[in-house]
Amino acid sequence: MGEARRPNLLVTGTPGTGKTSFSSLLAEATGLAHINVGDLIKEKKLYDGWDEILECHILDEDLLLDELEARMAEGGKIVDYHCCSFFPESWFDAVVVLQTNNSVLYDRLTSRGYSGKKLENNLECEIFQVLLEEARESYSPDIIRAMPSDTIQDMNNNVEIVQQWLQARTPSL
Repeated sequence: MGEARRPNLLVTGTPGTGKTSFSSLLAEATGLAHINVGDLIKEKKLYDGWDEILECHILDEDLLLDELEARMAEGGKIVDYHCCSFFPESWFDAVVVLQTNNSVLYDRLTSRGYSGKKLENNLECEIFQVLLEEARESYSPDIIRAMPSDTIQDMNNNVEIVQQWLQARTPSL
């Protein structure tokens, strides 16, 4: 019998919730490979223009999915991105939605230089739990975990919890 595919995990949440830091720590703890989708989009130019109002690239979802398809089939990936609805449900064994208190998020985003419409949109997304709802509409509820991400201690606790969760779902991990 062949070796079971290692699990794929999606880490999503509003920008500033700690997805990349959490994903890096989790990758180190589990040996799974971290894919920072935002960096991949810039590196491979998987976009179709620039949004002047939100000051960001306009993602070409088809190019991104084509770029990721073979990697995801291999298994053992942690995908870190602030949007999740366009990724195929079959790619992921678990989905983590990081959530942050708005005052903490405000400080994180303003320290990154977010302002105006970009800052306002991201804070509203967190207030209305847009990413959690998007995950619930896109994936089976039994693979979704919403987790607080306000402090370093939250992040460390989340790594332990997700590591145990993945081990329970995938004993070979």
